[in-house]
Amino acid sequence: MSIDHTLVKRFRQEVGDRLAHQRRLDQASGLPPMTGEDERQFARALIAQVLEEFARGEIGVGRTPPTAEEEEALAAGIHAALFGVGRLQPLLDDPEVENIDINGCDRVFVGYADGQELMSDPVADSDEELVELIQILAAYSGLSSRPFDTANPQLDLRLPDGSRLSAVMDVTVRPAVSIRRSRLGKVFLSDLVGNGTLSPELGRFLSAAVAARKNIMIAGSTNAGKTTLLRALANEIPPAERLITVERALELGLDQFPELHPNVVAFEQRLPNSEGQGEITMAELVRRSLRMNPSRVIVGEVLGDEIVTMLNAMTQGNDGSLSTIHANSSMEVFNRIATYALQASERLPVEATHMLIAGAIDFVVFIEKRNDYAVGGTLRRFVSSVREVAGVDGRVLSSEVFTIGPDGRLLPHAPVSCLEDLAPHGYDPRGWA
Repeated sequence: MSIDHTLVKRFRQEVGDRLAHQRRLDQASGLPPMTGEDERQFARALIAQVLEEFARGEIGVGRTPPTAEEEEALAAGIHAALFGVGRLQPLLDDPEVENIDINGCDRVFVGYADGQELMSDPVADSDEELVELIQILAAYSGLSSRPFDTANPQLDLRLPDGSRLSAVMDVTVRPAVSIRRSRLGKVFLSDLVGNGTLSPELGRFLSAAVAARKNIMIAGSTNAGKTTLLRALANEIPPAERLITVERALELGLDQFPELHPNVVAFEQRLPNSEGQGEITMAELVRRSLRMNPSRVIVGEVLGDEIVTMLNAMTQGNDGSLSTIHANSSMEVFNRIATYALQASERLPVEATHMLIAGAIDFVVFIEKRNDYAVGGTLRRFVSSVREVAGVDGRVLSSEVFTIGPDGRLLPHAPVSCLEDLAPHGYDPRGWA
C-alpha cells in the first residue's frame, strides 16, 4: 500500500514535538528519563492520538478520513520515521536486498542477492531530510547517541535489523550512505556449507579449529562475507564460555542469542563528544576486555592501532580468539597487520610485528566474492584459501593448507602441522574424498 509521505513527515514532526515536550515535563518534575522501549511505547500512543485528531478534522470539513488499513500504514510510517529507517524500511524488509547505496536522496542503488544492481525510488524528499533521517538513526542505534553533522561528517552504526550503515556528509557534494544488509544473523557453519561458502570438509576443519581454541583471522575484501563467517565460527563456541566482543559499531549481535551464548559482553567504541572528550578507542576496549574474565575475545574488524593490543591478547592465554581484516589474499594479511602495527602508538618495526603474528595467529581464512552475473551466474561467496602460520624467520612463515584446485573445488594443499590438536575434535584429513 502506498503511503502519503507528506502526511508521514507532518505527523512525525507533531509526534516528535509532543515527545520532546513530555521529556521536558519529566525532567522538570525530577522524573527519571524514559527508557528507549518506554519512549517507543509512548510514541505509539501519541501516534494513535495524532491520527485520531486528523481523522476527526477530516470528517469535520467533509472529507473522508483514512481507512483502517491506511491509518495502520501511516502509523507504521510515522513510527519508522521516528525510530526506524523511514522510507528505507521496504528495502530492508526485502530478503533479496544485499546492499543499498545512496548518493543523495534521489540517487538510490540497490544490490540484490543475484548480483543485479538496480536504481530505486528516492528515500527522502531532499538531502536535508536524508541527513535528518540519519541523525535520528544515530540517536537511537548502538550503545550511545552518535553525532552526524558538519563537525562530525562521518558515521558508522548498526541498524536495528543488524545491517551496517556508513554515512558521510560535507566531504561529498551530496550526503552519501551505504547500507550492507545482515541477511544471516543466526548462522552456523552448516548454513555456509549449504550455500556453497564452505565445503563440508572445510566446515569440519573450522569446527575443530574453533573447538581446539585456535586463533583465527578471517580476511577478505569489502562485502565478501567476513562478518557472516565470523558469526558462524563464534556459534561453534560452547555456550559455557564467556565471550567479549569488541567493535567499532555493534554488528555481531552474539548477545542477541542467549540460547547460544548466555554470557556475552558487547563493547562498542565511543566517539569523542563535541568538545573532543570522552573517546574510548578500540585499543582501549581490547585492553579492558582482558580484565573482564573472558574465555575468548572477538574483535569484529581490525582497522587500525588495536591490532597490537589484540595480538598481545592472543599470546597471553586468550586462545580461541577470532577477528576479521580487509585483505586481497591470505598471504597479504601479514603485511596488512604490519602496516597497522606501524601506525599504532607502539610503533612496532616490521620484524617485531611478524614475531608477534607468529606467536598469536594460528590460521588465516580467506573468503572472496565473485560476481558471475555477466555470464549468467550469480554472486558467489566462498572460502578460497586457508593458511596456517608455521613460525617466523625475519618474516612470518606459513603454509597454505587448503586452496582452490584446477576444478574450482577447495582441496588440501599442505599437511596441517597441528593435526594432533584438531583430531580430538573430530577432524580427520583422511576423510577427504
